Amino acid sequence: MRLQPVLHPDGNLPHVTVFQGPFTDSLVPAEALEMIGTAAAESGLRDEVRLSSTGVVYQPTGWLFLALERPPLLEALQEAALAALDRHLDRAAFDNTKDISRFTADERASFERYGYRYTGKAYAPHVTLGRAEEETALELARTAEDRVSLPKEWVFDRLSFYVMGKHGAHAETLLERPLGPM
Repeated sequence: MRLQPVLHPDGNLPHVTVFQGPFTDSLVPAEALEMIGTAAAESGLRDEVRLSSTGVVYQPTGWLFLALERPPLLEALQEAALAALDRHLDRAAFDNTKDISRFTADERASFERYGYRYTGKAYAPHVTLGRAEEETALELARTAEDRVSLPKEWVFDRLSFYVMGKHGAHAETLLERPLGPM
């Protein structure tokens, strides 16, 4: 049973997505990342954020996530990201053919507004562990605690813009900066 894509520092860097979406050419990543980082610092985020994991969860269809807590500071970080990025979203590139029938009402509203299902009330901080056939993913989620020992706390210390690969993988870092004030 193998998840795809495989987590790896050189091809699918484990990460917590604050927001992902298609952007227009008007987006200047360095400017946006500076705006987000400044807003994060003003919200009280410092050099790192420690997040507790809440377990391995299944997400339709075939996804396995390491779910993380959702503290107010992380919500503020997402709000800062949305404020900086909203006007640069390429709404014409949203996948309107995507099956959203299994999305919650909040996820549907998020997807329709931002092209990404996990914003606002639907924000679900997580590390994507990978994707598998439906039955395999369900079995792995049910038996995760018996299969692997995961740290209870994860530390994040930077913000980045990245190229999204297959299944939302963190394929290549374009730009990064420390999480705290510069």
